[in-house]
Amino acid sequence: QVQLVESGGGLVQTGGSLRLSCAASGRTFSRYTMAWFRQAPGKERELAAAISRSGGSTNYADSVKGRFTISRDNASNTVYLQMNSLKPEDTAVYYCAAARMATTQAKAYAYDYWGQGTQVTVSS
Repeated sequence: QVQLVESGGGLVQTGGSLRLSCAASGRTFSRYTMAWFRQAPGKERELAAAISRSGGSTNYADSVKGRFTISRDNASNTVYLQMNSLKPEDTAVYYCAAARMATTQAKAYAYDYWGQGTQVTVSS
């Protein structure tokens, strides 16, 4: 069992930055592929970024490439999402997720554990 707790969301102006954190419980954090998904009102949940177990491989949605950076610290059981040059279309609830699968290409249904989400609002 893995419990995930997100933090770092908030309100920011267009062009601003935020850093999301996700703290995971348990001693097997390094065995999980980690990801950040997001869901805007009326839209499906979509992958923003994913990172492999070791942190050596990442995958980003085209809409966030060059602006968002996912990273992880297996020593502290934490995954991060650094978000720069934020746009109003980045407004969503951001969810941290963990998957036993090794791939960073997996869809939402493949993820085994989810956090409660943190709201990110970008004002124009």
